[in-house]
Amino acid sequence: MLHGIHVPLVTPFGPDGTLDVPSLEVLAHHVLTEGAAGLVVLATTGEAALLTADERRTVVATCRKISEAYGAPLTVGVGTIGTEESVRQAIDRATDADLLLAVVPYYLRPTDEGVLDHFAAIGAAAGIPLIVYNIPYRTGKTLRVETLLELLATEHVAGIKHCPGAIDADTLTLLAEGRGVLGGDDAFLYPMLHLGAAGGITASANVAPAAFAALADAVRDGDAARARDLHDALLPLVNALFAEPSPTVIKAVLAERGLIADATVRSPLRPPAAAALTRALERLPG
Repeated sequence: MLHGIHVPLVTPFGPDGTLDVPSLEVLAHHVLTEGAAGLVVLATTGEAALLTADERRTVVATCRKISEAYGAPLTVGVGTIGTEESVRQAIDRATDADLLLAVVPYYLRPTDEGVLDHFAAIGAAAGIPLIVYNIPYRTGKTLRVETLLELLATEHVAGIKHCPGAIDADTLTLLAEGRGVLGGDDAFLYPMLHLGAAGGITASANVAPAAFAALADAVRDGDAARARDLHDALLPLVNALFAEPSPTVIKAVLAERGLIADATVRSPLRPPAAAALTRALERLPG
Protein backbone atom coordinates (compact mmCIF):
# COMPACT_ATOMS: atom_id res chain seq x y z
CA MET A 1 0.00 0.00 0.00
CA LEU A 2 2.92 2.37 0.67
CA HIS A 3 4.84 1.77 -2.55
CA GLY A 4 5.19 4.39 -5.27
CA ILE A 5 4.22 8.04 -5.31
CA HIS A 6 1.32 9.27 -3.22
CA VAL A 7 0.19 12.77 -4.16
CA PRO A 8 -0.79 15.23 -1.41
CA LEU A 9 -3.44 17.06 -3.38
CA VAL A 10 -3.84 20.81 -3.31
CA THR A 11 -7.30 22.02 -2.36
CA PRO A 12 -8.65 24.14 -5.23
CA PHE A 13 -10.66 27.27 -4.48
CA GLY A 14 -12.68 29.53 -6.76
CA PRO A 15 -11.78 33.20 -7.22
CA ASP A 16 -14.15 33.99 -4.33
CA GLY A 17 -12.29 31.59 -2.05
CA THR A 18 -14.93 28.86 -1.93
CA LEU A 19 -14.08 25.19 -2.29
CA ASP A 20 -13.94 24.10 -5.94
CA VAL A 21 -15.03 20.46 -5.93
CA PRO A 22 -15.04 19.98 -9.73
CA SER A 23 -11.38 21.06 -9.93
CA LEU A 24 -10.50 18.71 -7.08
CA GLU A 25 -12.14 15.86 -8.98
CA VAL A 26 -10.26 16.69 -12.18
CA LEU A 27 -6.94 16.83 -10.36
CA ALA A 28 -7.50 13.58 -8.46
CA HIS A 29 -8.43 11.74 -11.65
CA HIS A 30 -5.43 13.24 -13.43
CA VAL A 31 -2.75 12.19 -10.95
CA LEU A 32 -4.11 8.65 -10.65
CA THR A 33 -4.41 8.27 -14.42
CA GLU A 34 -0.80 9.47 -14.75
CA GLY A 35 0.55 6.79 -12.44
CA ALA A 36 0.24 7.97 -8.84
CA ALA A 37 -0.09 5.07 -6.40
CA GLY A 38 -2.43 6.88 -4.04
CA LEU A 39 -4.02 10.14 -2.91
CA VAL A 40 -3.33 12.15 0.23
CA VAL A 41 -5.78 14.82 1.41
CA LEU A 42 -5.94 17.26 4.32
CA ALA A 43 -2.17 17.56 4.39
CA THR A 44 -0.07 20.74 4.46
CA THR A 45 -0.13 20.99 0.66
CA GLY A 46 -3.93 20.91 0.82
CA GLU A 47 -4.06 23.92 3.19
CA ALA A 48 -5.90 21.66 5.63
CA ALA A 49 -5.53 24.03 8.57
CA LEU A 50 -7.27 26.76 6.55
CA LEU A 51 -10.37 24.68 5.70
CA THR A 52 -13.63 24.60 7.61
CA ALA A 53 -14.87 21.35 9.12
CA ASP A 54 -17.50 21.04 6.37
CA GLU A 55 -14.90 21.63 3.67
CA ARG A 56 -12.65 18.94 5.12
CA ARG A 57 -15.50 16.45 5.07
CA THR A 58 -16.29 17.35 1.46
CA VAL A 59 -12.66 16.94 0.36
CA VAL A 60 -12.43 13.52 2.00
CA ALA A 61 -15.76 12.30 0.60
CA THR A 62 -14.91 13.52 -2.90
CA CYS A 63 -11.52 11.81 -2.99
CA ARG A 64 -12.83 8.65 -1.33
CA LYS A 65 -15.10 8.00 -4.32
CA ILE A 66 -12.29 8.60 -6.79
CA SER A 67 -9.73 6.51 -4.93
CA GLU A 68 -12.17 3.61 -4.78
CA ALA A 69 -12.82 3.87 -8.52
CA TYR A 70 -9.08 3.44 -9.18
CA GLY A 71 -8.44 0.91 -6.44
CA ALA A 72 -5.94 3.33 -4.93
CA PRO A 73 -5.44 4.01 -1.20
CA LEU A 74 -6.64 7.26 0.31
CA THR A 75 -4.53 8.76 3.10
CA VAL A 76 -6.14 11.48 5.21
CA GLY A 77 -4.25 13.97 7.34
CA VAL A 78 -4.93 14.27 11.07
CA GLY A 79 -3.19 15.61 14.09
CA THR A 80 -2.55 18.78 15.99
CA ILE A 81 -0.67 20.00 19.02
CA GLY A 82 -2.66 17.92 21.53
CA THR A 83 -3.46 14.24 21.80
CA GLU A 84 -7.15 14.59 22.67
CA GLU A 85 -7.99 16.64 19.58
CA SER A 86 -5.78 14.43 17.39
CA VAL A 87 -7.67 11.36 18.60
CA ARG A 88 -10.99 13.07 17.86
CA GLN A 89 -9.87 13.86 14.32
CA ALA A 90 -8.63 10.31 13.80
CA ILE A 91 -11.95 8.79 14.89
CA ASP A 92 -13.86 11.21 12.67
CA ARG A 93 -11.76 10.65 9.54
CA ALA A 94 -10.86 6.97 9.80
CA THR A 95 -14.22 5.88 8.37
CA ASP A 96 -13.36 7.16 4.89
CA ALA A 97 -9.59 6.58 4.94
CA ASP A 98 -7.27 3.67 4.26
CA LEU A 99 -4.46 5.32 6.23
CA LEU A 100 -4.08 8.38 8.41
CA LEU A 101 -1.14 10.77 8.08
CA ALA A 102 -0.57 11.97 11.65
CA VAL A 103 1.91 14.75 12.30
CA VAL A 104 4.35 14.71 15.21
CA PRO A 105 2.99 17.14 17.83
CA TYR A 106 4.39 20.56 17.11
CA TYR A 107 5.39 23.65 19.09
CA LEU A 108 5.24 22.06 22.55
CA ARG A 109 8.25 19.82 21.84
CA PRO A 110 7.18 16.95 24.13
CA THR A 111 9.57 14.21 25.15
CA ASP A 112 10.06 11.27 22.80
CA GLU A 113 8.14 9.16 25.30
CA GLY A 114 5.26 11.61 25.12
CA VAL A 115 5.29 11.34 21.32
CA LEU A 116 5.15 7.54 21.56
CA ASP A 117 2.15 7.81 23.89
CA HIS A 118 0.54 10.31 21.50
CA PHE A 119 0.69 7.97 18.51
CA ALA A 120 -0.35 4.97 20.58
CA ALA A 121 -3.52 6.82 21.56
CA ILE A 122 -4.27 7.84 17.97
CA GLY A 123 -3.61 4.36 16.63
CA ALA A 124 -5.78 2.67 19.23
CA ALA A 125 -8.67 5.03 18.55
CA ALA A 126 -8.43 5.06 14.74
CA GLY A 127 -8.37 1.34 14.08
CA ILE A 128 -6.57 1.86 10.76
CA PRO A 129 -2.83 2.19 10.07
CA LEU A 130 -0.98 5.44 10.67
CA ILE A 131 1.76 7.12 8.71
CA VAL A 132 3.78 9.22 11.13
CA TYR A 133 4.60 12.61 9.61
CA ASN A 134 8.08 13.45 10.83
CA ILE A 135 9.04 16.98 9.79
CA PRO A 136 11.19 18.53 12.53
CA TYR A 137 11.95 21.76 10.69
CA ARG A 138 8.22 22.58 10.88
CA THR A 139 7.22 20.97 14.18
CA GLY A 140 10.26 22.01 16.22
CA LYS A 141 10.52 18.45 17.54
CA THR A 142 13.41 16.20 16.48
CA LEU A 143 12.87 12.56 17.40
CA ARG A 144 15.76 10.21 18.14
CA VAL A 145 16.25 7.60 15.43
CA GLU A 146 15.64 4.96 18.09
CA THR A 147 12.21 6.49 18.66
CA LEU A 148 11.44 6.50 14.93
CA LEU A 149 12.37 2.82 14.74
CA GLU A 150 10.24 2.09 17.79
CA LEU A 151 7.30 3.78 16.11
CA LEU A 152 7.81 1.71 12.96
CA ALA A 153 7.87 -1.45 15.05
CA THR A 154 4.46 -0.77 16.60
CA GLU A 155 1.35 -2.46 15.31
CA HIS A 156 -0.58 0.73 14.58
CA VAL A 157 2.14 2.43 12.45
CA ALA A 158 2.45 1.41 8.79
CA GLY A 159 5.17 3.88 7.88
CA ILE A 160 6.82 7.26 8.32
CA LYS A 161 6.76 10.25 6.01
CA HIS A 162 10.32 11.34 6.70
CA CYS A 163 11.30 14.96 6.05
CA PRO A 164 14.67 15.59 7.72
CA GLY A 165 15.74 18.22 5.20
CA ALA A 166 18.87 16.20 4.38
CA ILE A 167 20.20 12.68 4.04
CA ASP A 168 21.73 12.59 7.51
CA ALA A 169 23.10 9.76 9.63
CA ASP A 170 19.76 9.12 11.32
CA THR A 171 18.06 8.85 7.94
CA LEU A 172 20.61 6.27 6.82
CA THR A 173 19.94 4.25 9.97
CA LEU A 174 16.18 4.56 9.59
CA LEU A 175 16.30 3.36 5.98
CA ALA A 176 18.66 0.49 6.82
CA GLU A 177 16.74 -0.81 9.82
CA GLY A 178 13.15 0.35 9.33
CA ARG A 179 10.35 -0.41 6.90
CA GLY A 180 7.66 1.71 5.33
CA VAL A 181 9.78 4.86 5.09
CA LEU A 182 8.39 7.38 2.61
CA GLY A 183 10.42 10.29 1.27
CA GLY A 184 8.70 13.57 2.06
CA ASP A 185 11.30 16.11 0.93
CA ASP A 186 10.77 16.24 -2.83
CA ALA A 187 14.37 17.24 -3.61
CA PHE A 188 15.69 14.15 -1.81
CA LEU A 189 13.23 11.62 -3.23
CA TYR A 190 15.77 10.08 -5.64
CA PRO A 191 18.45 9.29 -3.06
CA MET A 192 15.81 8.21 -0.53
CA LEU A 193 14.42 5.69 -3.02
CA HIS A 194 17.90 4.42 -3.87
CA LEU A 195 18.61 3.93 -0.17
CA GLY A 196 15.49 1.84 0.33
CA ALA A 197 12.51 4.14 0.84
CA ALA A 198 9.24 2.43 -0.06
CA GLY A 199 7.98 5.46 -1.98
CA GLY A 200 7.19 9.10 -1.46
CA ILE A 201 4.49 11.58 -0.52
CA THR A 202 5.46 14.16 -3.08
CA ALA A 203 3.80 17.57 -3.42
CA SER A 204 5.55 18.33 -6.72
CA ALA A 205 3.77 15.33 -8.24
CA ASN A 206 0.62 17.45 -8.39
CA VAL A 207 2.13 19.02 -11.51
CA ALA A 208 4.25 16.13 -12.85
CA PRO A 209 2.70 12.86 -11.62
CA ALA A 210 3.86 10.76 -14.57
CA ALA A 211 7.49 11.82 -14.24
CA PHE A 212 7.60 11.16 -10.49
CA ALA A 213 5.87 7.80 -10.92
CA ALA A 214 8.43 6.94 -13.62
CA LEU A 215 11.27 7.89 -11.26
CA ALA A 216 9.95 5.52 -8.58
CA ASP A 217 9.49 2.76 -11.16
CA ALA A 218 12.99 3.24 -12.56
CA VAL A 219 14.57 2.93 -9.13
CA ARG A 220 12.46 -0.13 -8.33
CA ASP A 221 13.39 -1.76 -11.65
CA GLY A 222 17.10 -1.04 -11.26
CA ASP A 223 17.22 1.27 -14.28
CA ALA A 224 19.90 3.54 -12.84
CA ALA A 225 20.45 5.66 -15.94
CA ARG A 226 16.76 6.45 -16.41
CA ALA A 227 16.32 7.19 -12.71
CA ARG A 228 19.24 9.62 -12.75
CA ASP A 229 17.97 11.34 -15.89
CA LEU A 230 14.52 11.77 -14.35
CA HIS A 231 15.99 13.13 -11.12
CA ASP A 232 18.16 15.58 -13.02
CA ALA A 233 15.10 16.79 -14.94
CA LEU A 234 12.83 17.01 -11.89
CA LEU A 235 15.15 18.67 -9.38
CA PRO A 236 15.01 22.12 -11.07
CA LEU A 237 11.21 21.84 -11.12
CA VAL A 238 11.11 20.98 -7.41
CA ASN A 239 13.34 23.94 -6.58
CA ALA A 240 11.12 26.25 -8.62
CA LEU A 241 7.91 24.96 -7.05
CA PHE A 242 9.27 25.55 -3.55
CA ALA A 243 10.84 28.94 -4.28
CA GLU A 244 7.85 30.49 -2.49
CA PRO A 245 5.69 29.03 0.30
CA SER A 246 3.97 25.85 -0.83
CA PRO A 247 1.48 25.31 -2.39
CA THR A 248 1.36 28.78 -3.97
CA VAL A 249 3.56 28.04 -7.00
CA ILE A 250 2.12 24.54 -7.40
CA LYS A 251 -1.40 25.95 -7.58
CA ALA A 252 -0.36 28.64 -10.04
CA VAL A 253 1.19 26.03 -12.35
CA LEU A 254 -1.89 23.80 -12.11
CA ALA A 255 -4.15 26.72 -12.97
CA GLU A 256 -1.95 27.75 -15.89
CA ARG A 257 -2.15 24.21 -17.25
CA GLY A 258 -5.94 24.02 -16.81
CA LEU A 259 -5.86 21.26 -14.18
CA ILE A 260 -7.61 23.50 -11.65
CA ALA A 261 -9.76 26.49 -12.51
CA ASP A 262 -8.06 29.05 -10.28
CA ALA A 263 -4.82 29.47 -8.31
CA THR A 264 -6.39 31.06 -5.22
CA VAL A 265 -4.76 30.34 -1.85
CA ARG A 266 -6.02 31.32 1.57
CA SER A 267 -4.50 33.92 3.87
CA PRO A 268 -1.85 34.21 5.19
CA LEU A 269 -0.56 32.64 1.96
CA ARG A 270 -0.28 34.99 -1.01
CA PRO A 271 -0.10 34.35 -4.76
CA PRO A 272 3.45 33.82 -6.03
CA ALA A 273 5.38 36.38 -8.01
CA ALA A 274 4.92 36.15 -11.79
CA ALA A 275 8.62 35.34 -12.18
CA ALA A 276 8.28 32.34 -9.84
CA LEU A 277 5.45 30.94 -11.95
CA THR A 278 7.41 31.48 -15.16
CA ARG A 279 10.46 29.66 -13.76
CA ALA A 280 8.32 26.69 -12.70
CA LEU A 281 6.56 26.46 -16.07
CA GLU A 282 9.90 26.54 -17.87
CA ARG A 283 11.09 23.58 -15.81
CA LEU A 284 8.16 21.27 -16.41
CA PRO A 285 9.28 17.97 -17.95
CA GLY A 286 8.57 17.67 -21.66
